[in-house]
Amino acid sequence: ILDPGAFYILVSQEAVTIPPEFAAEMAPYLAMVGEFRVHYAGFFDPGFGHAAANGQGSRGVLEVRCHEAPFVLEHSQVVGRLVYEAMLETPSQLYGREIASNYQGQGLKLSKHFK
Repeated sequence: ILDPGAFYILVSQEAVTIPPEFAAEMAPYLAMVGEFRVHYAGFFDPGFGHAAANGQGSRGVLEVRCHEAPFVLEHSQVVGRLVYEAMLETPSQLYGREIASNYQGQGLKLSKHFK
């Protein structure tokens, strides 16, 4: 049960893979679910978790908050969806180990902004 106003860090059950020619953004799965937001940090760069960037799929870490009422969240519940956008061209450098990307191959951890 998520408490109103509390901030939670959750990790996706599924690994995310973004092809080099796309970027993706986390969007609400169903807006009518209520005041529940999973996409505070919901942008996925080209190559995130992709083999071309030395990835093997990466878990999406979700910054989650509900607002007015407690929210019951169940294991394996769908809470968001990725909306893919085609890039005008494939980037010369992909998100991954070669450019010291912070979240490639990550587990459950806070953003680099938290110390």
